[in-house]
Amino acid sequence: MVAAAADLLQARQMQALSLTVHIPIVCFGIAFPAMMLFVEGLYLRTGDATYKALAKRWSKVAVTLFAVGVVTGTILSFEFGLLWPEFMARFGEVFGIGFALEGISFFVEAIFIAIYVYGWDRLPKRTHFLTGIPVVLSGFAGSFNVIAVNGWMNDPTGFDLGPNGEVLDPQPWSALLNSNMWHELIHMYLAGYLVCGFIVAGVYAYAWLKGRRDRYHRTALVVTLAFASLVAPVQVIVGDWAGRTVAERQPVKLAAMEGLQHTTTGAPFTLGGFYDESRGEVRFGIEVPKMLSLLAKHDPNATITGLDSVPPADRPPVNIVRYAFQTMAGIGTGLALLGVWFIVTWYRKRRLPLSPWFFRLVMLAGPLSFVALIAGWIVTEVGRQPWIVYQVMRTEAAVTNANGLGVGYVVLILVYIGLGAAVVWLLRRLARKPPETEVAGRG
Repeated sequence: MVAAAADLLQARQMQALSLTVHIPIVCFGIAFPAMMLFVEGLYLRTGDATYKALAKRWSKVAVTLFAVGVVTGTILSFEFGLLWPEFMARFGEVFGIGFALEGISFFVEAIFIAIYVYGWDRLPKRTHFLTGIPVVLSGFAGSFNVIAVNGWMNDPTGFDLGPNGEVLDPQPWSALLNSNMWHELIHMYLAGYLVCGFIVAGVYAYAWLKGRRDRYHRTALVVTLAFASLVAPVQVIVGDWAGRTVAERQPVKLAAMEGLQHTTTGAPFTLGGFYDESRGEVRFGIEVPKMLSLLAKHDPNATITGLDSVPPADRPPVNIVRYAFQTMAGIGTGLALLGVWFIVTWYRKRRLPLSPWFFRLVMLAGPLSFVALIAGWIVTEVGRQPWIVYQVMRTEAAVTNANGLGVGYVVLILVYIGLGAAVVWLLRRLARKPPETEVAGRG
């Protein structure tokens, strides 16, 4: 049964809101434990109390964000079943193992992050460090399983369809380890370090500009910027890999990313402008001849499939996908250049850049990295439309017909506002404590 357009719109808005809230927390789950464990390792090697203070403070932030992630992740899990019941009913036995393994990863992470935070000054130093390793690994594993499911939605494998659309011969492991998963996985892991690194660095950059230039703040800046800056140029390379994979397996998504109406040999790349659907072209943009063919297939004369290769009903909303892609690519390039500025300065002079503009840009890089992250997921998810399972099941066929979605949407917004307020209050309360309190004893 196909749902009404209003039901589909509300369900997609609720899912989009939950993903927007949850995905940045996933980034911190991927990267923050590794950063705090790296700093604790420096403490074990040098005995410098500054490293301990930093690692201990970060562990408290990590457990706070983990608690929020529990709530937002649980909401997402319920939304899959409540908003998309036909999708779960038909394909749950194919990809369900991914969610089961993610649940196991969550419990492992919950157990060891509690031990890690409670174990400061209670466990032997090396034992305490070792309890952090499962936190890092489970953060990676949980993300792996969820991203694998998303990769499957973009490249559905591991099953056959019967004459009435029923699933036959489900192969969960084949579905989980789908070929589309790898570039999504690496792209998201690197994004985790970018977002986490630049957001945390932005906090300390603000303090630096306010005159707090002690060893504690300098160390925090160097560590977070090092992680983010080393990842940023690599992300550009992985983005190229992801783009070429999309060109091969989801050519209509690539056409939407560029606004390419007709299949073209030596297709140009167009910067800016907007896609005029009535005219089937991008207007007021700046064309770079043959650049899209070069980027997508490493051949300036390659043929790129256009939007007109499928009926209008099978095309994604072009301007949304196109603006999101250009936003992601533009911000990613800027973050890479900022990272190069830090790396070159540190390599040559073993210090942070002196210009106040560098620290202002670092403060700006945090929220911009978040914008790029969300824009990237818009490209992935909206660019797949109108399919929830690419070329197998339409999104409108998967959504619920239940009443009361509007009420649920309002409740969801209120829950997220409450969570946001609680996090701000907790982090501000933590920030008011001097770093020295972290090494004075237990707590």
